[in-house]
Amino acid sequence: MTTVNTAYAHSLDNEELRARYEAAGFAGRVGWGERPAILVIDMAGAWADPAEQLGSDLSAVSGSIVRILAEGRRAGLPIIFTTMAWDPSLAEIGEVVRRKTPHSEQMLHGTERVRLRPEMDRRPHEPLVVKPRASAFFGTYVDAMLISAKADTVIVVGCSTSGCIRATAESAFNRGFHVIVPREAVGDRCASAHAANLFDIDARYGDVLSEADVLTHLRSLPAAEE
Repeated sequence: MTTVNTAYAHSLDNEELRARYEAAGFAGRVGWGERPAILVIDMAGAWADPAEQLGSDLSAVSGSIVRILAEGRRAGLPIIFTTMAWDPSLAEIGEVVRRKTPHSEQMLHGTERVRLRPEMDRRPHEPLVVKPRASAFFGTYVDAMLISAKADTVIVVGCSTSGCIRATAESAFNRGFHVIVPREAVGDRCASAHAANLFDIDARYGDVLSEADVLTHLRSLPAAEE
């Protein structure tokens, strides 16, 4: 493979870079399947509170997620929330993860850091999955729950774009799901990492769409029976 030294801004808005990726055989369109589900990734205190060590201001992201959830609930779509937490013994984290991400030692069961933000308004029938690593699929039953719900499409929202969103999108893609990422409904503590990873997700794993396009599709689905 030839190395290209020309510098490009790694962003969805860079049409020249997108054209280069398309010429290389990337960035095809996945589109929607027949049965979407919504995966809400890590919208909990540690990530969504700017005062926290790894937190950032995700208020705009949160608002977008709330609007998508409202349409998903109207249509009766499967909705799965995730957080990350470990036992206070820290034994289950593992030495390598503790070294690479020492903030993990603060992510303990029962603390405010790992509780969902109240605006997510999780309903009793919407599972909350405690995941041990970045991907919502690693070491969890998310795959089984989606299959049981006959979902073939996952709408991935939440944080962080460069970590858990990307990892979840890749895992979903590897399992054959249609992956949809609403660009306003994901966020990161770093703007450049956010932009670069949205580009890579769109090129490699799924379709990054506007919130408006996602809402238009969801509103086209029939309302759930009472």
